[in-house]
Amino acid sequence: MTVEQNVLQQHSQKHQQTLINQLKEVTGTTDIQLLQQALQVSNGDLAEAVAFLTEKNAKVPQQDEPTYYQTSQVANDRYISVGSQADTNVIDLTGDDKDDLQRAIALSLEESSRAFRETGITDEEQAISRVLEASIAENKASLKRTHTEVWSDSPDPHDRKRMDNCPVGLKNVGNTCWFSAVIQSLFNLLEFQRLVLHYSPPARVQDLPRNQKEHRNLPFMQELRNLFSLMVGSKRKYVDPSRAVDILKDAFKSSESQQQDVSEFTHKLLDWLEDAFQMKAEEDREGEKPKNPMVELFYGRFLAVGVLEGKKFENTEMFGQYPLQVNGFKDLHECLEAAMIEGEIESLHSADNSARSGQEHWFTELPPVLTFELSRFEFNQALGRPEKIHNKLEFPSMLYMDRYMDRNRDVTRIKREEIRRLKEHLTLLQQRLERYLSYGSGPKRFPLADVLQYAMEFASSKPVCTSPVEDIDTSAPPGGTTGQQLPQPSTVEQAAAVSPDAPSSAQGPSLAQASAAALSLAPGSAPQQRAQVHKPFTQSRLPPDLPMHPAPRHVTDEELRVLEGCLHRWRSEVENDTRDLQGSISRIHRTIELMYSDKSMMQVPYRLHAVLVHEGQANAGHYWAYIYDPHQRRWMKYNDVSVTKSTWEELVRDSFGGYRNASAYCLMYINDKKPFLIEEEFDKETGQVLSGLDKLPADLRRFVQEDNKLFDKEMEEWDALQARKAQQEKLALAAAAAAASTAAAVAAASTASGASSNTTSSSSPQPMSIEYSPSDNTVAMQDPDYMEQPSPTTDSKQLQQNMERAISQAAAAQEDTSPETLLNAAIKVEYGRLMHFAEEDVASDNDYRLQHAVVYFILNQAPKKILERTLLTQFADRNLAFDERCKSIMNVARAKLDLIKPEEVNIEEYEMWHQDYRTFRDTTTLLMIGLELFQKSNYVEALMYLIYSYQYNNELVAKGPNRGHDEAFLSHFRRECLLKLNEQAAGMFEAGEDPEVTNGLGIMNELVVPCLPLLLVQDAEKDLLAVEDMRNRWCSYLGQEMEPNLQEKLTDFLPKLLDCSTEIKGFHEPPKVPTYSTLELCERFSHIMATVAKALTAGR
Repeated sequence: MTVEQNVLQQHSQKHQQTLINQLKEVTGTTDIQLLQQALQVSNGDLAEAVAFLTEKNAKVPQQDEPTYYQTSQVANDRYISVGSQADTNVIDLTGDDKDDLQRAIALSLEESSRAFRETGITDEEQAISRVLEASIAENKASLKRTHTEVWSDSPDPHDRKRMDNCPVGLKNVGNTCWFSAVIQSLFNLLEFQRLVLHYSPPARVQDLPRNQKEHRNLPFMQELRNLFSLMVGSKRKYVDPSRAVDILKDAFKSSESQQQDVSEFTHKLLDWLEDAFQMKAEEDREGEKPKNPMVELFYGRFLAVGVLEGKKFENTEMFGQYPLQVNGFKDLHECLEAAMIEGEIESLHSADNSARSGQEHWFTELPPVLTFELSRFEFNQALGRPEKIHNKLEFPSMLYMDRYMDRNRDVTRIKREEIRRLKEHLTLLQQRLERYLSYGSGPKRFPLADVLQYAMEFASSKPVCTSPVEDIDTSAPPGGTTGQQLPQPSTVEQAAAVSPDAPSSAQGPSLAQASAAALSLAPGSAPQQRAQVHKPFTQSRLPPDLPMHPAPRHVTDEELRVLEGCLHRWRSEVENDTRDLQGSISRIHRTIELMYSDKSMMQVPYRLHAVLVHEGQANAGHYWAYIYDPHQRRWMKYNDVSVTKSTWEELVRDSFGGYRNASAYCLMYINDKKPFLIEEEFDKETGQVLSGLDKLPADLRRFVQEDNKLFDKEMEEWDALQARKAQQEKLALAAAAAAASTAAAVAAASTASGASSNTTSSSSPQPMSIEYSPSDNTVAMQDPDYMEQPSPTTDSKQLQQNMERAISQAAAAQEDTSPETLLNAAIKVEYGRLMHFAEEDVASDNDYRLQHAVVYFILNQAPKKILERTLLTQFADRNLAFDERCKSIMNVARAKLDLIKPEEVNIEEYEMWHQDYRTFRDTTTLLMIGLELFQKSNYVEALMYLIYSYQYNNELVAKGPNRGHDEAFLSHFRRECLLKLNEQAAGMFEAGEDPEVTNGLGIMNELVVPCLPLLLVQDAEKDLLAVEDMRNRWCSYLGQEMEPNLQEKLTDFLPKLLDCSTEIKGFHEPPKVPTYSTLELCERFSHIMATVAKALTAGR
């Protein structure tokens, strides 16, 4: 066979398998014979084949000749895909034309078939192109979007600097999380990493025919090398893969957009790499059969052994990613067992196999890297769209493949037969056990042992001699409730309560008594209530006149003795039988589990290397990867730009499925007996492990060094810019302070000339030092308001009253009335008053910290010098000069401030404490306004106030618990506001009207989605559950009928919502903080906190 014939045959087989997979996906039919028959009937026309399979009353015609799937024996056919899922996601059934699904399918298939005939590009490759173009387009369009819609790099390059040897992340450039997940999984296979980094294009590449594959593969390989080199030696925390994606986009031309499938991309990526390495291999080994490292790394072989209409066949086939069905299986081994057997395989081992068909797969050669595609999508024919399967599927960290190897075929068949026999026995035992645990013939069933125990308890109860409906005081209903009047019982009902064959003397009321009871309820008699039967869940106490449990009317001692003996013996027998059955079931389970645990069946170990996780639904979602680091012996989570340490427990939670919308979609195992796959590279001369730039070839080393120089330059420019800004701010502050100092000095001199004659020289105001006074006077002018007040008269008046009270109390207690003595005494009085506030418990609705900075400082253990200077500054305030005594004290305080030396009080520390207090007041103001808006259901405006109050508060409480407010309280309302907005936006989306839908998605894109990383980064359980609730609400729409334009908008929106990255997006500017006087702030804050507390109590 010539090379051309071989290539044509490969493409023909691949195209045939693609058609079969398309039919499977579109129609949901899994019968291979029926699918091939449909293709035969339609002469290869897929539109007619679909119509044939989906016709309502179509009958399957009898086959005239064998059509069971048999693969030809092509030894080097690498394209055979064993029902590969790589070719199934070709038709977009969620498009606009839902009313005419047949026509849409026909047009799509006709177009893809025509394109394949004309260009040689399969529809699968076109699908790759569509998502790549969409990704690039979205990345370019992001430059025109507002900052709330896209991820943005931090302007500070230090935030983007790689820490030590932390793995490098990949930037999501627009719906490319699938790209990041796959590339990271392959990059961390060190053998694969080496192959890519040391790849060099063929030397004679210019002389080769420049066909389409070469135009695509060689530039892509170079960009992949560049990307890998940056991931090895970059100083950046994450790198941008846009250029590699650009190369892929340029290779194919399409305009459609869709979320890309990980398995499809991996399948096609390996094909491209294989082609690139094949060219190099053919050049290096002319005259010999070339070895392709990609084939040797990722491809294996299996033997298909089968029977078709009584005829046996045996074929060898190659495979890459092995597809496994998830639905109906609980673990990976069950999936593999089902995938290895197709049809009625019993006929393979029997003499009579005349009319049965089936086949087994046995691996003859496993690849070093074994990849399983977990098929978690199925086509819903009723809805006309694919749906995701969220079932739980467990998989081990170490997988032994011995039972699936051809060399163990005979042993495995024996064990499978033994397991089949054990499972049949197990089913029988479980049925018997079920009869014991669910006994009875009615709709409600109970464990038989409990039934016997209840019967024994009934028989042993103390006999009663009255009917349960008589001899009860009906004037007071049980439980003290006033029951409504019940229907009046008839005489027959009363008489029926009496045993018909018991003597009246022994068995309660006679017929005459029953008649009398009936007459007492006749019309015209005094109204009485009928006794109610006790209901333990609705009545507060048991009726005092009834026994605890129902009891027999009469039972003799001999009857009771015989009955108790029988019931006790029967119960013991039932319990023994139940224990025996449970023990047998457990032993069979254990036997099945250990069936392959002997050493002979544990010789082919494969260790789990990577798990690719998908969160979302069939039409949209987010991908990330868990990758094992064998050198650090821990799991790492690769989520776009974020690379974090993880655990097996977190992997299980996110990957097994059944818990959330997240589940594993692709499993990558590596042969544990081939350590070269993950071994580091060593220097041949020194024997040292190569790391960083030392791992790279010379050309890539230069490439990375140049990029690192650019990044270093970016950091230097940023540092220089920040230094200039700081210098400018410092100069501006100094100039303003100097001007204020000059004005203050003039005012002080004027005040000194008018001071009273009895002022001593020691207490006279001294000229203020120019070198030190600017900071002092700046602080003095700001304290205690800490912000520009629109009308500071309220605070000044309150401060004046406090100071006057302190000075009056000091003067009354002091004999010496000199200004300096009074100042010291007044400071002690004021400090005592504030200390009393600080010793009070901090109440949520009466926070004394808002009343004075000193209370805040005391609670946070500020240094004594800070407290003294703050109080001294308070008495030096010019607004306090309301009489001669106070003026004198103010002048002394200002003079003392002027004499404080820089080494006595650290001015930077002083300003830091006051800045923290200003931040505390700002946080309180933001929280207060946010809560007021929240109480008014104005969630859109409330959100930013609550978000920033939490952020500011978080910075404060990091320094100490009393620096801010209760973190859990702020977190609660931030979370609740987001949930309310999500509910509001979802309601707008459900309305279906275009303005409402646009507004709803606008709320999500501009407010909710940018805030989700703030909830995810803390990893708090309640926040994570809230995010999960919001995502589930929107994902639930995927399974519902809706207009095509709504479906399109939802599909575009969901990837943003489901992105699990904790990288903070470009965000809204913080709201402007209004200024309030201390009194107004305290009153409003106290009022809203009391209102909120009342609402929370009522909610509970």
